[in-house]
Amino acid sequence: MNEDLHSSLVVIDGLIISNWSREVFEDMQRGGITAANCTCSVWENNRDTMIFIARWRRWFREHEDLIRPVRTADDIRKAKEENRVGIILGWQNTAGFEDRLDFIELYKDMGVGVMQLTYNTQNLVGAGCWEENDSGLTGFGREVVDEMNRVGVLIDLAHVGLKTADDAIRHSKKPCAYTHVSSKTVHDHPRNKTDDQLRFIVDRGGFVGMTTYPFLLPKGADTDLDDCLDAMEHMINVCGEANVGIGTDFGQNATEESLDRLRQDKGYARRVVAARGVPLETKGLNKLSQFPRLTQTMQKRGWTESRIAAVMGENWLRFLGEVWDV
Repeated sequence: MNEDLHSSLVVIDGLIISNWSREVFEDMQRGGITAANCTCSVWENNRDTMIFIARWRRWFREHEDLIRPVRTADDIRKAKEENRVGIILGWQNTAGFEDRLDFIELYKDMGVGVMQLTYNTQNLVGAGCWEENDSGLTGFGREVVDEMNRVGVLIDLAHVGLKTADDAIRHSKKPCAYTHVSSKTVHDHPRNKTDDQLRFIVDRGGFVGMTTYPFLLPKGADTDLDDCLDAMEHMINVCGEANVGIGTDFGQNATEESLDRLRQDKGYARRVVAARGVPLETKGLNKLSQFPRLTQTMQKRGWTESRIAAVMGENWLRFLGEVWDV
């Protein structure tokens, strides 16, 4: 087994939502993470999202030895060369630009490279995966998709309702992604996607980030890295090796208060998701510094080095380059 393999890889995580701090950045660097889609807006309105982005700007200055902003695929390559973690600013909702289409380009200029259309429930764009009635992408939603296409923001559909996601994939002129999901065949959960849905997105050039989040895997709190690899192998069989990457949905140092806010509609209204009692991390991957264990588990499974390199980051790198290119 090549023990140095992980350190040679481009490693990209399609979704991390953590309580950000220097400690987390240090763990990301120790874990050999080249770049990650880091959530900076969920329920926040325009002003509060701007505050979060301003905070990230400060962190880029204060922790420049550890992290750097990512706007292009070349920035990810540079992060690898510099041994810094590339930060892709991402949203898990479109609340941040409220009802202003012209704000999308402004946020793109500020470095936001990924936007999820909805987070669990209904908004001006469409319905989330926990919404009781999914009427699909709205007229405004179609305009949002068009504008995201125009300026080069990746359309994320991980928490989006079935019909809304289907409409978005059909309407979008650029490929879309499920950045952090698993298959319903592996575990039947509202956030997971059927194999037909997974095939549908990749058949139209899209991409799937495979989660390691125990809540979306069949063994729940008992999930370990081998269980994650079982789910990944199913995903590869469904979507093809070139169309799958990692999207852990990792929540390092997340507080119960922050988690509870995510479970409520708009961050304060009706409770959409029950309090879980399931840990955020998989056994064996309790901190981002332990990311090399994922590569080691792939090696023990007999995965080829080319497959490991593709799934750990090269696939994401190629796909993001295509979507961001305008």
